[in-house]
Amino acid sequence: MSEQKTPYELIGGADKVDALVNRFYDLMTLEVPFIDLRAMHAQDLSIAREKLKLFLIGWMGGPDVYSPKYGHPMLRARHLPFKIGLKERNQWLACMYRAMEDCGIKGEFATRLEQSLFNTADWMRNQPN
Repeated sequence: MSEQKTPYELIGGADKVDALVNRFYDLMTLEVPFIDLRAMHAQDLSIAREKLKLFLIGWMGGPDVYSPKYGHPMLRARHLPFKIGLKERNQWLACMYRAMEDCGIKGEFATRLEQSLFNTADWMRNQPN
């Protein structure tokens, strides 16, 4: 019986997560379809980049590097100050899916990751539509 790999291992570790997060925030900054999503963030994205990278590493089954630095992620609580409806969820997902594609994440793994990201993003909604 072979040992099953975590999504963190399948994606390629911290370097690949870093590339994904950087591409995600670059797209958010550069692409018009994501302008509303970008407006929800601080001008300086360095902290957001770091937090998302550290969170995703643990969320994908890698080492817990987020909690020792920032405490429990408390995703919903930390995002409650922001209006997150269908539009915001869909922009976030479109930006992340595009970043995945640009980083060469494809195939069955990409499909599974997209579904997991969708489930999490949909859970983050705090507006009915």
